[in-house]
Amino acid sequence: MELAAGGQPTRETATGERVLARAKSILLASHDTPGGRAAAAAAMDLAGKGGMIHHLIVVPDFWKGMLGDDWLNNIAVHRRFGRYVENQLEREIAAFGAEIEAEAGRHGISYSCTARLGKPAECIAEFFAGGRHDLVVVGSPRPKGVPGYRSRLAFETLVKRLTVPLMVVPHPGR
Repeated sequence: MELAAGGQPTRETATGERVLARAKSILLASHDTPGGRAAAAAAMDLAGKGGMIHHLIVVPDFWKGMLGDDWLNNIAVHRRFGRYVENQLEREIAAFGAEIEAEAGRHGISYSCTARLGKPAECIAEFFAGGRHDLVVVGSPRPKGVPGYRSRLAFETLVKRLTVPLMVVPHPGR
């Protein structure tokens, strides 16, 4: 698959013309960041009307430890804070999923969303193994100097377990 000037995959038709490549079923692995939004936009372009996007939002497993252990000394407050963090993550995931679903609907694209907690590469590979996808789309790592947590995707681990192309969409700040 070659890339067009805009970074989108193209394919050659029987007549030798280069056209935008389409994938009928895309596994989009992203979250609500500028890079994740760029990946979602690319997935929409590639799916096109009548396509399908299966959106996997992976919450990195480091969130399991975000319970304020170092400053919460009362077990009841500790548990309440843990529930607050979990509920906040659930609300953010639901809002982002609803936004992407609405956009997919405007483009005539079928959409489903699932959230998993764990190591991103493992979650993506396991979810991929359970479905039929033509392409996996992810955002690139956040560039150095851009504020926010830089979660890591073990690309080598992921690529070894995929049997379809993996598209890494550049961060919009690059």
